Formats: sequence, C-alpha cells, structure tokens
Amino acid sequence: MLDGMSLDQLRTFIAAADAGSFSAAGRQLSRAQSVVSQTLANLEAQIGVRLFDRSGRYPVLTAEGKALLADARAVAGNVDLFKARARGLAGGLEPELAVFVNVLFPTGVLTSAVVAFRERFPNTSLRIGVEGMGAVIEPVLQRQCSFGIRGPLLLDQAELTAEYLLGARYLMVASPHHPLAKYRGPIPSGVLAQHIQLVLTDRSSLTQGRDLRVMSPKTWRLSDLGAKHAFLRAALGWGGMPHHLVEADLANGSLLPLTLAESDAPTSISMSAIYRTDTPPGPAGRWLINRLKQSADPSSSPELGSSRKKAPNAPPPAKKATRPRRGP
Repeated sequence: MLDGMSLDQLRTFIAAADAGSFSAAGRQLSRAQSVVSQTLANLEAQIGVRLFDRSGRYPVLTAEGKALLADARAVAGNVDLFKARARGLAGGLEPELAVFVNVLFPTGVLTSAVVAFRERFPNTSLRIGVEGMGAVIEPVLQRQCSFGIRGPLLLDQAELTAEYLLGARYLMVASPHHPLAKYRGPIPSGVLAQHIQLVLTDRSSLTQGRDLRVMSPKTWRLSDLGAKHAFLRAALGWGGMPHHLVEADLANGSLLPLTLAESDAPTSISMSAIYRTDTPPGPAGRWLINRLKQSADPSSSPELGSSRKKAPNAPPPAKKATRPRRGP
C-alpha cells in the first residue's frame, strides 16, 4: 500500500498542517474541502497511521503526524530539487563545475564570485583546485575541468582560448632579518645571486627544464605557497609573493619589499581564464567567468598576452617577450 502513496497526497498533508484546517488547505490548493479531507483519509489508510485528530473544531496533528511532517517536507523538497536540476540539465546547465585556479589569484576576488555563484546556481556542485603555473593549464588541456585561471605562462597553445580577468600585484620580499633587507638602493643581480631564493615549483611537466623568474643560482624549491610564505618570514631566503597574501606582513614589518635593479622584475601578474576552444564552458562556467571579471579590481593591469582567441573587449596583448618569462 505504501507504494501507492503519491506526491500529491504528501503536498496536501503539508498544506493542511501549515494552514491549520482542511478548508484553508483547500483554498491554498484550489480544491474543495471535501477533496482535501478525502485525500488525507486515503493517505492515512495507506500508511496505517492517523495524521490528524479530527475530534475538535479544527484538525490537529497527532504525535505521529508531527513526526511524519518533517519527512514529508523532505520528500517534497527533494522532488522539487530533482525537477529543478532536470530542467537545468535539459537546458545545458552543468551538474558540476570544476575549475583550477592559480595559487597567486586573489582569494577575496574568488570568494566574492563563488558566494554569488552559490546564490545563482544552487543545484550545481562546485569543485575548485588550487595549483601553480602549468598545473593549472594541464587539467584544462586534458579536459579535466571546465576552465582554469592561469598567469602569463605558455601563451602559445592554439587549442586554448584566454580571457583576461585581472592583474594581481606581485613583489619581491624578505624578512627584516635577512641580509638583503639591509641593502640600500636597487639590488643588483650579482647581490641577489649570493642569497637563497625561495621558488615555487611546477607540479606539472609543462615547464620541465625551464627556470622561470629565478634570479639566483642558490634556490630552495617548494610546492606549497603557504610554506614559502612561512620560510620568507623566517628569513630562510627571499622571493616573490602576491601582494594580497603579504599585505598584513608589510603593514606590521614582518616582511619588507625589495627593490631590484633588474628592469623586468615583475610588479603584476596577469591572470586569465582559459578553456579549450572546442569545448567552451557551459552556462554556469560562463557566468562564473563573467562574475570574476566584475569582481576584479577595475584598476587591474592589462593582459600580458593571450592564446589564439581573444575575448570581446579584452585589452590588446602586449608584445611577446624575447626570452621565457620568469615564474614565481
């Protein structure tokens, strides 16, 4: 008998419990009171439980009715969720959105966009991976995600389309206890070479054999940006960090900015959304890319380069460098 129970019966049960009477539930459901009463009587007969005490002027939930009301709400809610997801999928909406984000991308900008994403797409699961350098590009090439957010690295991949998002401030820093912090004036490359540089490594194979933005022959390689940050504060070396992660350290003096004599020392890292040209993001992914653009600081610097395609209204690409760009 329980298999014959219908969603309509559950919705009628919920309406009667909320409205406080069968007549009020009938008005809410656009049905006669007698239809509501008969529907609930049939439901009670099917499940073998009395849901309402009808001895008074108004029906009152029984103890069993109160216990089952929460389950009825859960079932009805799950069906509504099922219907909403089905409508979305029929319209091409992704059931899950996977994104790989460069570790240097400002966390506040990402969080703001994701908060809005949750409100706009409550039925789409979100999976975010945080990686550095080529480890953001590799899963995009291998179709493991909808899109990635990369820095100005490996810009010549014809199978990728890039859309500029923002320019993330980037600077070289050291502890006030590090010898370089005591150097007066711009620091020449010969002086930098005498000290250990902390370098973020690439967990992919895309930059294998290339040293990116490395200015000292003495290097410690770390795959975790948090560990690099801690090592910098401990005066174990010097190196580059995104401004948003060291802003508090610069304010309280636990890290100091370094001025380098080298003219192409980076001050901003261009961040772009990238995706395979043959499989662009669906509605949810497209919306999130646009939201990231809106959330970004309008004073962000223009893109340093792009892939084969360029987004509408994107800034023009700069001239290609004559030598490989150096990475963090």
